[in-house]
Amino acid sequence: MKTAVVFDFDGVIIDSEGLWYRAAMQVLAPFGVAVDPRTYGRDWIAHGEGPEAAVVKYKLPITAEEFRARRAPIVQRLVEEEARLMPGVMAALARLSAKFPLALATNSRAPSVEHSFAKYELRPYFKALMTRERYAKAKPEPDAFLAAAAALGLAPGRCVVIEDAERGVVAVKRAGMKCVAVPNEWTRELDFSQADRVVASLDEVTVALIEDLVGGV
Repeated sequence: MKTAVVFDFDGVIIDSEGLWYRAAMQVLAPFGVAVDPRTYGRDWIAHGEGPEAAVVKYKLPITAEEFRARRAPIVQRLVEEEARLMPGVMAALARLSAKFPLALATNSRAPSVEHSFAKYELRPYFKALMTRERYAKAKPEPDAFLAAAAALGLAPGRCVVIEDAERGVVAVKRAGMKCVAVPNEWTRELDFSQADRVVASLDEVTVALIEDLVGGV
């Protein structure tokens, strides 16, 4: 039976969690609101509260959709100008794609993903890209991962997902998939108890690890 590996984007392939933080702070600044990085990591990255919670908590005179509309071009610019690959990405993609089909499943929208994929020539490694436009509900709902499995023609149980955030891990488990968590500086203190494995870096995500999680190929 085939096995697939599904990658998250922000914080797994691209070092962009900090860029999303800066974009959110730029949106909040005109309203006199600032969120410290630790709180952002816990509330926004881990639990996915984001704009919906922010407009209520800080009594903002804009809607969650307006928040996103203001944030989107800032994120796009920051990603295009400053985003770098996470350590070990290219080696991980090379060794895993030689054995398994790969897919991407992300809450990010296509423009940011496509720019980074073109810049770093990542597209040949992937059989499917599931950006936010291509499924119904964002993580921590399982839609992104289920869409990736469907695009690859595989059952969810034959997929192993690489994630960096708590809500991503929750989404993986709701999808019925195995999860390898690779925490980074923005997510290291989050709860990864639901992950099947927690590793220090992508260097530890080997073919043997993937096969072990799904019981062989």
